[in-house]
Amino acid sequence: MSEAPLMRPLPVITDMNSYFWRSGGEGLRILRCGGCDRYSHPYVGRCPSCGSRDVKPQTVSGRATVVGFTVNHQPWFPHVPVPYVIAYVELEEQSDIRLATNIVNCPVEDVAIGMKVKVVFEKQDDDIYIPLFEPA
Repeated sequence: MSEAPLMRPLPVITDMNSYFWRSGGEGLRILRCGGCDRYSHPYVGRCPSCGSRDVKPQTVSGRATVVGFTVNHQPWFPHVPVPYVIAYVELEEQSDIRLATNIVNCPVEDVAIGMKVKVVFEKQDDDIYIPLFEPA
């Protein structure tokens, strides 16, 4: 976990996404189909591969690879210091499951496509855990 949480914009929590935003103490959770074992993200009511309604959150390893990123220099949010990295990471479990996130605990100039990263959580008010990634 980061030392002191920043005041990041927070998601609106619903019945459909609370497993993702409130499970940080248990690890990163992504939906998985009980019919064909495929992961899907974000929330879907049916598996996009086989159509099964048997989709449930499952904890994944939290390991990923950076597949794209940009360095933001604009102070869009007053309590989030710039520069910071906005990245797409591809989860180890399935190549087409990607998350938009920030890379933390790493100089921005060291971030690279192909970099191995792991999830860390930043706990916010209301038991919201923001999944961020740092070098593995």
